[in-house]
Amino acid sequence: MYVVYALKFIDNEIYVGMTDGLEERISEHKKGRVKSTKNKGRFKIIYVEKCLDRSSARAREKYWKSGYGKAILKNIQIFL
Repeated sequence: MYVVYALKFIDNEIYVGMTDGLEERISEHKKGRVKSTKNKGRFKIIYVEKCLDRSSARAREKYWKSGYGKAILKNIQIFL
């Protein structure tokens, strides 16, 4: 099973990704092993969506990375 997830950083930037091992992937983000989030600092997981297969997860990831999807994610209120 694949998962699409969104992270929100201190500077309110949103990162959207997909994986088949969420705990391991979040650990990589925390350890600074992901190039695109390496120097961003603290983050919160603001969204997680389970998908049955890789192709449906990829389609959902593309949606959340689009302007419409990012606008929805930016309206999620969290406190870091």
